Amino acid sequence: MKMKFTALWLSLILFTIAARAARFPLRRTYKHHYRPRSRSETISTYDPHLLASSNTVPDNADLSTVNDMIYIVNVTIGNVVYRLQLDTGSSDLWVKGSTSPLPNCNPTSTTHNLTYGIGWAFGHISYSTVQYSGISVSNQAFLDVSSALNPAITYGLSGILGLGFTTQSTIDALLTKSGSSSGRSFLYNLFSANPHEPNFIAISLQRAVDPADDVKGTFLIGELDSDYAAVNQSSPIPTFPENNPARWNVLLEAILIGNTFIPMTSAVLDAPSNNAVALLDSGSSYSYAPPEVCNAIYGNIPGAQLDTQTGLWSVPCNVEIDIALQINGQVFPMQPLDVVPPSTTNPNSCVGSFVSQDISAIAAGNFDMIIGDNFLRSVYSVYDYGDFDKSGNMGKPYIKFLSLVNPNQASSEFASARGSVPRNNITYHAVTSTATASGSMTTSLSNEITMTLNKITTYFPIMLAVLGLNVLVILLLAIAAFIFIFRRRPSSSARVGRKARRLTPYPLQVVSTDSFVPPPEPSQPSQPSSLSHAYQPVSMAFSEETFVPPSPAFHAGGSGGRSFDYRPKSVA
Repeated sequence: MKMKFTALWLSLILFTIAARAARFPLRRTYKHHYRPRSRSETISTYDPHLLASSNTVPDNADLSTVNDMIYIVNVTIGNVVYRLQLDTGSSDLWVKGSTSPLPNCNPTSTTHNLTYGIGWAFGHISYSTVQYSGISVSNQAFLDVSSALNPAITYGLSGILGLGFTTQSTIDALLTKSGSSSGRSFLYNLFSANPHEPNFIAISLQRAVDPADDVKGTFLIGELDSDYAAVNQSSPIPTFPENNPARWNVLLEAILIGNTFIPMTSAVLDAPSNNAVALLDSGSSYSYAPPEVCNAIYGNIPGAQLDTQTGLWSVPCNVEIDIALQINGQVFPMQPLDVVPPSTTNPNSCVGSFVSQDISAIAAGNFDMIIGDNFLRSVYSVYDYGDFDKSGNMGKPYIKFLSLVNPNQASSEFASARGSVPRNNITYHAVTSTATASGSMTTSLSNEITMTLNKITTYFPIMLAVLGLNVLVILLLAIAAFIFIFRRRPSSSARVGRKARRLTPYPLQVVSTDSFVPPPEPSQPSQPSSLSHAYQPVSMAFSEETFVPPSPAFHAGGSGGRSFDYRPKSVA
């Protein structure tokens, strides 16, 4: 009877083992995928009131350039005209004249040294009337520079006109620290004095080294060049962050190269995965990107070489690289002449305009890349600081781009200039669904299902083999149990004298989580010495962080918004 009970008990155990052995939990193996930002986010559709200008742009709104390296506007300060660099990457206005203090200005005893990614400027904070294109701001604070080491000075200019947010202004922070609210930026003061006018600037950058280029360089405040009024139909691109931004940062979703793309990553806090935070900087001649991004652009080109000291790639001049930037689901092709421009030190050679550099020392965790003039020449740009509505509240700032590049025509222009063969049918497809980091992408749900079915078909023979192995193991266990019960039974006397032992499971080899040792923190990188190379005349991003938190400027403050009459001071 006991033998029958033992056999029954063993049969139940074997049945349970068989049932578990027959279960095949299918695990899906995930590769690293690129996932763009959710398209379900609500983008502000507040009417920007972008007004097309008259058919002719005022001559004093024209931009000039030096070899497409630096873009220049004429600004009048104290009835004297100065040539200044146009810079969306910084927020302060500074001028170095032939004498210091400047004529018709009111200097103060407050001094400061403005530090940029490349160069610096030292002087006294001063006040004067500032005019641009017939628009005037009285008692505008600026830095009256007595000494400077800056690319703008090298190119014969007198200083920089910063077009960033007041929250990034060191002059405003210094004056606020002393109890004054008179340090707001030029654009902030201009928009404050005209609350019923649209608060945006519009920029087109000409390509002077390309005779075939027909874009006229302009800088307009509160109006558009009528040639590019179609920018009104472009979708707004939110800043990052959307609320209270300190810089003209956007989320770069991918860099498209032909039928492949370069996925993005970010080290910026709270940035969405698989995006890079990019600073739009008209004060940078080239773009600055992580080494892996630049290597993906230039690394596979025969004859291309990286100068590890400068971060510049040397690229054969006749190699056409067709790329586009994807921002907020929109694709903006680049002119290939701007991807591989001529070297300023050797006109018979060319360089990559995406410079391989670690900019963490300059970015200070605020952005991952700097997108400069090499891209901005390919779009008509509108930077909207946030209009006042009927209640006097300001909307969120945003950017609009109008693409100025036809890829096929751009290829023809490249071929004409570089002696290559033009390409046809160049198209770019925005990454709109799951795509792998290797560059391939799936464009629809049906494709993903197809891939899953293909995988099942591929691994089905393996599944059958595993099932057969489980059956074999069960049979062997049954045979072993049969032999153990009927041929190796101990005698009754032995059973009486032996205490029953409890069966224990075989101990699993557990890997303790305490054994994981994280890698050491990387040391803080020093500022790259290559930033000083002579053929890269850029101001880049303003590098000083002298105030936290930033003050609300050109955006709604709080849940209900602030009325126009309420002007909070910036916080030093």
